[in-house]
Amino acid sequence: MTLAAVIHAAHDLRIEEVPLGEPGAGEVLVKIGAGGICGSDLHYYHDGGFGVVRVKEPMVLGHEIAGVIERLGPGVGGLRVGQTVAVNPSRPCNHCSYCLRGLQMHCLDMRFYGSAMRFPHVQGGFRQRIVCDAAQAVVAPDGVSVAEAAFGEPLAVVVHAVNRAGPLVGARVLVTGSGPIGVLAAMAARRAGASFIAVTDLADEPLAVARKVAADATINVASDPDGLKPYEADKGFFDVTFEASGNPRALVSALVATRPRGVIVQIGVGGEFTIPMNSVVAKEIDIRGTFRFHAEFATAVGYIAQRRIDVRPLLTATVPLKDAVSAFELASDRKRAMKVQLSFE
Repeated sequence: MTLAAVIHAAHDLRIEEVPLGEPGAGEVLVKIGAGGICGSDLHYYHDGGFGVVRVKEPMVLGHEIAGVIERLGPGVGGLRVGQTVAVNPSRPCNHCSYCLRGLQMHCLDMRFYGSAMRFPHVQGGFRQRIVCDAAQAVVAPDGVSVAEAAFGEPLAVVVHAVNRAGPLVGARVLVTGSGPIGVLAAMAARRAGASFIAVTDLADEPLAVARKVAADATINVASDPDGLKPYEADKGFFDVTFEASGNPRALVSALVATRPRGVIVQIGVGGEFTIPMNSVVAKEIDIRGTFRFHAEFATAVGYIAQRRIDVRPLLTATVPLKDAVSAFELASDRKRAMKVQLSFE
């Protein structure tokens, strides 16, 4: 058995023992050291789910995890006990038509850690130890902390989003929403060669982080609702927009500020969106969805390991597993926290 953070219903998060098996053939046992609290974890905590996805049975939360290999199962090569690894929470079947086309993020039988999208639910990674496929364990070199390695998953999300956008060398980029994903998107866009990056949000505190790590300009659209006006002249300024807030109003404002034949990549997930389709048509805007990642996970861990993208300024606090409720409350306060991680000692 191992201790884990288990959600039972909205605001009913418990620290409980859950089963822990031995690593079988092709598997490893990882002692988890750090787990980042994601927006979806917060939806489960505050609302018991999101949209039609609801918690129907106790579920271990968490999918942004990293730790140290403690044991190898039979036949595992290329890994050794004591290595720090980021654990890829994505477990596609690798047999369906989408997997065979290299589109594993659209797997018809996906098992993604800490997800209530299927029943029985897929148990997550906020636990002291986990057995996973050896292929899920991506090595982080010596000198990279488990806290840094745990950023592998959210960084993979934005690396995939950048790939969906197309070439960014010399591009003028707008990021709407300055949460962890928005800030990481700005950092990944800079890494991909963007020449100018503006970031918007409703609060000054997350914008300060964006300004520190990647943004050339930041705009608080709550206190300065006309802040994007200068970028709307001549049919728009930005070549590419990453919409990371999930707010329909942000998408509408992005349509005005994005130039004709520009690209808008929708990362944020919200409810139903109503958009002025005449603007999409008249400006020949490409709106592209982006969903999770696959090969980008290893790429993201490599960026972190080489410090090509330094995620350390985004970590607000590390909270022990026993105080998980306090950690979730802190992570919910955007004025106080960018990224909160659990520790599992």
